[in-house]
Amino acid sequence: MSYEIKLDIFEGPLDLLLYLIRKNEIDIYNIPIALITEQYLEYLDLMRSLNLDLAGEYLVLAATLIHIKSRMLLPPVEGDDEAEEGEDPRTELVQQLLEYRAFKEAALNLEERPLLERDVFTRGASPEEPSEAGEDEETMIEVGIFELVQAFRRIISGLDQSEDLAIDTEKMSLTDRINEIMERLSDEKQLTFTELLGERMDRKRIVYTFLAILELMKLRMIRAYQSGPFGAIRLFLAVE
Repeated sequence: MSYEIKLDIFEGPLDLLLYLIRKNEIDIYNIPIALITEQYLEYLDLMRSLNLDLAGEYLVLAATLIHIKSRMLLPPVEGDDEAEEGEDPRTELVQQLLEYRAFKEAALNLEERPLLERDVFTRGASPEEPSEAGEDEETMIEVGIFELVQAFRRIISGLDQSEDLAIDTEKMSLTDRINEIMERLSDEKQLTFTELLGERMDRKRIVYTFLAILELMKLRMIRAYQSGPFGAIRLFLAVE
């Protein structure tokens, strides 16, 4: 049974590139293109493993990274002008990233400002970060889409590959999964991925759970937090 779904959730390939640069603590002006290209392609494979139909722009940037990598590996051609020889093939990409980052940060700053009537449905309360953690626990930080992809990769890697041969008789829709998650969060206040999945960890259920979480995050109905790079990701209602 095919359950490939395409959702307009990921903000774009430059977001993934900025995430990888931040994750590796890399100087944006001196990007190690071989490392970033390898990790970027790994993420594309991860998204495909979750049956996500990637937008063409992700593949375009992948091709751009591979092209830049090949140019940096090749020796300069004799007879080229000195200006061309000294040109860094990463320059155009770095400029795009700097411009994109500037607009993204400006958008985030505007979003944090209070807007007229924006909280009309929140009974006067603004969304707050979870405070359930004890004093001895690590501080929980909010995570985004790409951290979620990593978490689901760890879950999928533990699946029995023979599961694909099983006959799937369960009827499931994305809307149903979204409603189930919201109902459980309303009752239990916070949940981890594995708690949402329960005992049945087949690939279809994982994919639908993942897509439902992404859609709810896009709608700002839930928020995800993690206590460390490999800690359990916990989901909370954005407004209680």
